[in-house]
Amino acid sequence: MEKIRVKVFSYDYRLLEESVKTIMAQLSHKGIVITGPIILPTKRKLYTVLRSPHADKKSREQFETKIHKRMIEIKNPTKEVMNILRDISLPAGIDITVKDLSQ
Repeated sequence: MEKIRVKVFSYDYRLLEESVKTIMAQLSHKGIVITGPIILPTKRKLYTVLRSPHADKKSREQFETKIHKRMIEIKNPTKEVMNILRDISLPAGIDITVKDLSQ
């Protein structure tokens, strides 16, 4: 069985959900068999920075970034699926990776 795995990444979860709905709507409109969206673990990065380099050395500030991820699996893809994925216009801040799982 052939499969394509589409992973969608974003810093903003609302934008991510909206984009995944758009992708799902485009694919299901053509009658393509889809599994998902599957929520993947959120990657969290913490950054600690000194507030002042000279005075108050112990005073620090923390920042974090979160990368939210969703996964969609497409079973028995055709060239039309790849054309749909390529032509979908998504907002800035959304990253997509497509991986072929055919054996």
